[in-house]
Amino acid sequence: MKKYKLLLPSVVAVFLLSTILGGPGVLANSLNDLKKEHKQLEQKQNQINSNINTKKKEIAEKKTTIEKILDQISKLNGEIEETNQNIARIKEIIEVTKEEIAELRLSIEDLEKKIAERDVVLRERVRAMQVKGNSVNYIDVLLGANSFADFIDRFSAVNTLMDADRKIMDQQARDIEQLEKEKALVEQKLAEQVANKKKLEGMRASLESQKKQKNNLINQLEKEQEKLENEKGQLEEELHETHEVSKEVEQKIIAEQKRLAEIARKAEEERKRREAAARAAARAGQKNSGGGGSYTPPPAVASGTWTKPASGRFTSGFGYRIHPISGTKRQHRGADIANSIGTPVVAAGDGVVSYAGTMGTYGNVIMITHSVDGQIFTTLYAHLSSIGVSSGQHVEKGQYIAGLGNTGGSTGPHLHFEFHIGNWSASGPSAVNPLRYVPF
Repeated sequence: MKKYKLLLPSVVAVFLLSTILGGPGVLANSLNDLKKEHKQLEQKQNQINSNINTKKKEIAEKKTTIEKILDQISKLNGEIEETNQNIARIKEIIEVTKEEIAELRLSIEDLEKKIAERDVVLRERVRAMQVKGNSVNYIDVLLGANSFADFIDRFSAVNTLMDADRKIMDQQARDIEQLEKEKALVEQKLAEQVANKKKLEGMRASLESQKKQKNNLINQLEKEQEKLENEKGQLEEELHETHEVSKEVEQKIIAEQKRLAEIARKAEEERKRREAAARAAARAGQKNSGGGGSYTPPPAVASGTWTKPASGRFTSGFGYRIHPISGTKRQHRGADIANSIGTPVVAAGDGVVSYAGTMGTYGNVIMITHSVDGQIFTTLYAHLSSIGVSSGQHVEKGQYIAGLGNTGGSTGPHLHFEFHIGNWSASGPSAVNPLRYVPF
């Protein structure tokens, strides 16, 4: 009967502990969800920032395209102006050509008049020849002279008549030929100037059409640019809202971590009370039985508050080092233990699991919140091959929690172990060298 009475405080203690941790498990799950939400918000912020940068690039490209087209329009305006000047010059030349044509037409009219008059003379001479027998017998004229002096006069007159006829015919032929040439020249000049004017007007119409197309393209680009600016503004507004929500979630995470820390403190107090009750029961049992010997504590991985989280080879310590993946100098915020995949990983101390899941380059990761004499600590176990606990679960020092692995940003199977004073923080100022507290 006394034995049952002695065991009662331990049973009550276990019952109270399960009662305390039952509700907080929900809080731990809530913290897990909040961290996931915070991570999603950060990813969304990164995506929005990427989209904003893309929009900025597109806006810059549109601006550059518009500037190029404006340069092209400026060039087209210069070509249109030059074409207009050429058209004006052609018009002036056409006017001069019209004046030349008017003068040529007067010359043509004069030639036509002279030709017509010569035609009359020649027709009369031909008619006279026909009346006198179709031809003038110049020999009869010469032989009909009464004296030598008369012969000379007659010979001179015949020569004069023959020369006159010949000159009239030659002049007539030349004038007709000149008339044809002047007519052809007038037609050619006028046709050339009209063709030039038509060609230039066609060029101007083409340039005006190109200018119109360029203006339409600029209008379209400006509308697209305005649309991009509006989209960028919406993205910036969304980024601001996401940032505000992210801050709110971050505050909730901090509040949840504080509440979990309080749970860990209560769990520690309960554990100490349970251990004290167990020791008192053991002492009472020894007195009642009259036996001797000493109190034997429950099996533990190591004495003291902390124990080594896994067996294996210590490969990397806390501090700055050349990162094995990036090749750059970075701070290593924990200690690494190498071993085969699946090697048991145990809790470094008593506490409450505050996170169990995946997280970026950590791969599969577990965080445990500990309370030691009222001081909060957080241990982190990364690159795990498997996870054997859940958020909100109470674990004891040396209890199996996971299998060692190679997940996330890892170059080989190992456990990455971090030790934080207070709650874990992504920026890392809370991280300290684990060798200060945990025996390796």
